[in-house]
Amino acid sequence: MFTSRLSTDQQRELAKRLTTFLSQYSHVSDSFIIEFFTEDLWHTLPASWQPVLQDLSYPQIADLLLDAAHRDNRFPSVWPLSLLAFRATAHALAFPRAPRGGRGGAAGSEKPEEFLHNQSQSALLGHVFRKHVKPKKQHEIRELGSLVKELCDQTDCSSVVDVGSGQGHLTRFLSFGLGLSVTAIEADHTLVAMASKFDGQLLLALEKERQKKNFSPLVPVSQSSPRHVAGWVNPKASWEAFIKQLSVPDCTDDGVPTPSGPSRKRLRSCDLRGPSDVVPTSSCRVCIDPESRSRDPESLPRRQLSPSESEEEPPPAEKCCSCGENSQGHADFVLTGLHACGDLSATLLRHFVSCPYVRGITSVACCYMKITTEENPAPPGVVPAPLTSGREAPPSEFGYPMSSFVGGLPGHRLSYKAREGACHAAEDYIRRLREESELLRTHCYRATLETFIRETRPDLRRAGIQTIKKAHLLPFTE
Repeated sequence: MFTSRLSTDQQRELAKRLTTFLSQYSHVSDSFIIEFFTEDLWHTLPASWQPVLQDLSYPQIADLLLDAAHRDNRFPSVWPLSLLAFRATAHALAFPRAPRGGRGGAAGSEKPEEFLHNQSQSALLGHVFRKHVKPKKQHEIRELGSLVKELCDQTDCSSVVDVGSGQGHLTRFLSFGLGLSVTAIEADHTLVAMASKFDGQLLLALEKERQKKNFSPLVPVSQSSPRHVAGWVNPKASWEAFIKQLSVPDCTDDGVPTPSGPSRKRLRSCDLRGPSDVVPTSSCRVCIDPESRSRDPESLPRRQLSPSESEEEPPPAEKCCSCGENSQGHADFVLTGLHACGDLSATLLRHFVSCPYVRGITSVACCYMKITTEENPAPPGVVPAPLTSGREAPPSEFGYPMSSFVGGLPGHRLSYKAREGACHAAEDYIRRLREESELLRTHCYRATLETFIRETRPDLRRAGIQTIKKAHLLPFTE
């Protein structure tokens, strides 16, 4: 079913199969592990499944039920056909989890080769980019940064907008390490201030490297500082509002000055040109090359527009090959988001489809449970909108489903519990079960604790409990 590219008909057929399957077994997906006892989840399983599942060992659960690649299917008892069909269909419809194109390692494998000599430091990332960054994040920013650079080269674009930039780890690698012109936008003002502070620390480290003349292939190629914008990206705002938000000069969208630091560029400035661009002439006229500079609307997966929308949409922007700007004063750019949470990833895709200035997009989505739906427009954990958050969108616009075709399928709805379950890595559970890890005890502890919480304080159902290190080694009372 899965190839490098699926046709429209194949995508629709896959969507039909997925919604049919998920709606049939929603009583399984609409469950939290912590509710195992309080909701009596065991007895929600079909009666014919319970006798064969209850006697399985932990490794057998991993091998026979969860691991599609396991070939030794010697079942300890006769399984009902409905359970075998459930298992086979779930594995057949699951999205592939192994990377393509040789990037990274196999899903669930040990750490990549870059950590073989030092498990806490990537051997492929300059030391100035490893400060304040955990190993997993080091791997992510190097992989995604390299991909963004490839996309910039392919689209002849040297400007990047990093949405949900956090402390700016990816932003710094794109800017200082890969020589791209980067605008980073983040809703948390504290994180923006930290990003600016870390930019300054990196510049000092570069100066020390220069004085030592101790440059290596992993030392940054540029000192082009990124520009940080503190602002909440409204999922219900238009792409025009997003562009305006990015173009705010030296301050946030609510008038608060940007943290002081080396980054003070404007997205609309000719400073966005990359190192390979031609030096602008005094007139700086728009002089596009139709073959390489013009934007072909048919090359993008645009949604169908109504006649009124088509009339309002601006024509493809002509771009100046000397300064990087187009005829309407905006530089084209590539959108990227690393762990763009909830509706933010859906918003980036909508801007990619609709905005004529977005040349390409890379997105590593996360926190699927925070995606808004018609049934749950305000799921827990979503950042509230500021009082001045822009125009409201029609009530039909939610993070899920983005596809009008999927929205028309019976059974397409995904509950908060189902979306939360999508955030879990099956490989982690397979490993814990196969190794009969004591970490499994923590799940049982939490499910047991939930029964006491609900008996004492029913209003604290599914309360957030802070993780305790090595909790599985403690008695339950502790």
